[in-house]
Amino acid sequence: MRNLIAELYTSLVAVFALAVLVSGIYPVVVWGLAQLLFPIQANGSLIVQDGKVVGSERIAQNFTQPQYFHPRPSAAGATGYDGASSGGSNLGPTSKKLIDSVKERIDSYRAENGLPPTAPVPADAVTASGSGLDPHISVPNALMQAKRVARARGLGEHVVRERIKAHTESPDLGILGIERVNVLKLNIALDGKP
Repeated sequence: MRNLIAELYTSLVAVFALAVLVSGIYPVVVWGLAQLLFPIQANGSLIVQDGKVVGSERIAQNFTQPQYFHPRPSAAGATGYDGASSGGSNLGPTSKKLIDSVKERIDSYRAENGLPPTAPVPADAVTASGSGLDPHISVPNALMQAKRVARARGLGEHVVRERIKAHTESPDLGILGIERVNVLKLNIALDGKP
C-alpha cells in the first residue's frame, strides 16, 4: 500500500509539473521569443493605413469591384474568406460539384476580364487554396486582370503592369513556390496612385 501511495504521489507531481511546463511556461517562452524576434509576424502581419488596420498580408480578403485585383476563390466559411473557418472544400478532382463550379468560374473570369472564350485561365483564378485564405495570386493571373483594373481606374495598362512588377514576390528561399503578388498590398498601392 505504501508503494502504491508513493507511485501515485510521483505520478501526480509529474503530471502537475508537465502541465505547468507545457501549458504555462513553454507557451509564454515561445510567445516571448516570437515577440522579440518576429514581432510583425507574431501579431498577424497587419497592414495599417492612416492609423487603421485594413487587413493582414497573410489572409485574403474578397475584392469584387472592377478597379481592384481579385483574389483566389475561397472555400473558407459559408461565404468564403472567413478567417475563423480556414479550410478547403475537400472536393476531389472527379467531383461534379467542383468541375461545375470551376467551369462557372472560368466563364465568369473570362467575361469580367474581357478575354476570348477560349483563352487559357490560370488555375489559381478558378480554384481555392488549401486554406481558402491564400492572399497571393500568380503573376499570370494578375497580368490577365491588369486591363480591367486599368480601365476601371482610368489608368494606362502599362502603369498597372508596372505596379504588378513592383509587387511581385519571389519564391521562398528562391525555390519554394512561384512568383506571386499579394492582392491586398497591390490594391493598396493602386489606391495610392492619383
